Amino acid sequence: MGLVHTPLLLLWSWGSLQAFELVEKENVFQKVPCPAFLMFDNAAYLTDMSFELPCHCKPEGVAAVVWYYQEQLGSHHTRVLTDFDGRVVVDSGQVRVGSSMLARFSIRMFSLLVFRAQPEDSGLYLCGTRYGDYFYGYDVDIQSSKKMVAAFIDLGQKPAVDEEHGNLHIFTTFWEWTHCDRCGVRGEQWRIGLCYLNKPGLPPRFRNSVPDMISCGSQAVPRKLRNMAGKHRPPELMIRSCMVPCKKKSQVGLMAIYTFVSKLGSKPWVPKVPIQLHQQKLGHGLIISCPGARPEHAVAWDKDQLRLYRTSFLKGVNRSMRIFIDHGNQFHIRFTQLNDRGIYYCWREGEMVAGFRVAVTSRGRYYASLSDPETRYALQAALVGYVFLTVVFILIHLCRCCCYFFTCCPDI
Repeated sequence: MGLVHTPLLLLWSWGSLQAFELVEKENVFQKVPCPAFLMFDNAAYLTDMSFELPCHCKPEGVAAVVWYYQEQLGSHHTRVLTDFDGRVVVDSGQVRVGSSMLARFSIRMFSLLVFRAQPEDSGLYLCGTRYGDYFYGYDVDIQSSKKMVAAFIDLGQKPAVDEEHGNLHIFTTFWEWTHCDRCGVRGEQWRIGLCYLNKPGLPPRFRNSVPDMISCGSQAVPRKLRNMAGKHRPPELMIRSCMVPCKKKSQVGLMAIYTFVSKLGSKPWVPKVPIQLHQQKLGHGLIISCPGARPEHAVAWDKDQLRLYRTSFLKGVNRSMRIFIDHGNQFHIRFTQLNDRGIYYCWREGEMVAGFRVAVTSRGRYYASLSDPETRYALQAALVGYVFLTVVFILIHLCRCCCYFFTCCPDI
C-alpha cells in the first residue's frame, strides 16, 4: 500500500508547488493597467483623520515610486513627498496638530500615508517616478470640522435637507455607523457626513463611484462654487443611543489570582484599566486624549460613575461650556475647579482602555502665557469690554454734540 500511495503523494506535492509558484509570480500591478490620460480618484476626509493613498498602477520597469503634491491642477509649484529612497517612516503617535505636511506623511509599499490631515492638505496627490512621470492621481478634499453640525436622533433631530440650485444638487453623504462606544451600559454611536454635490458637466478627469457626483472641496468644482458649498454645507454628525453586551474575557495570570482571593472574602482593589496620575493646577485648562483613538473611532468618556454623553457634553451644544468633548474625541476642561477631581475613564470601540486620575492643586507659581486657554479667554473678555466702553463713550459724546448743535444753532 505504501508503494501505491507514493506516486500519488509525489503528484500532489508537485501540484501544490506549482500552485505556490503561480501565487509567487503573480504581479498585482498587472491587474490594473494605467490609464492613457492621468485620472484623479476623489476622496474626502474630515480634519485630523489619517488616510492611505495606494498607487494602484505602475509600469513593470519601475521599482520605486515618488509621490507629488499640487494644490490645484496645472500649478507650477509641485511638492515632492519623498526622500527618493522611500525611507520616510513616521510614528503616528508622535504627530502633533499644526505640524507641516512634510512631518506627517510616510511611504510604505508604494502607498502614501498622511497623518492628522488638515484642510490646507487638500489638493492633488500624484504617484510617479523621480523623473516626473505620473501614473496615478488622487483628488483629496479635507473638510474642516470647526462648523460641524450635530443632530441627536433621540431628541427627534434630523440631518439637514438637500439643497437644489438649478442643476446643482448639494447634499450630505454619511459614513457607516460606528460601533457602540460603551458595553454593558447605555452608550452612543454616530456617523460622520461630508458635503457632496451633483452637477452635470464636471471635468471627466475627476471620477467618483457615482457619475457627476463629487465632494464639495474637489478641484473639479469651480472655486466660487466650492467656497459657496463649503459655507452653506458644513460636515454633519448624527448621534443615537445604543446598548450592547460586553464580551467575556478569560481571566489568566494575576487577574485570576485576584478573583480567587475575592471568593475567599478579601478582595483587593484592582483598577479596571491602567490609570495614569495627573496633577492639574487650579483654574487652568486641561485636554485629555484617549490612547490609540482616532477621530473616526467610537470614543466615550466617564467621570467616576458619571456617563458623559455627547447629548450634553459635545462641543457646540452650549455656548458657555466649561467641560466638553470635541469632534476629535478629546476631553476638554477650560478652567479646572476643585470638583473636577476624580478618575476619567476612556472607552474605545466599546471597551474601556484607560483611566486618568486628575488631582487639582493650587500650589506653585505659574507664569501665564498666550498658549493657555484661560489666558486667551481673559484677554478676549478684557478686549471686548474695552471695545464696548469705547463705543458707549463715543455714542454719549455724539449725543451731547448733537444736542448742543441743535440747541445753539436752531436756524441751521
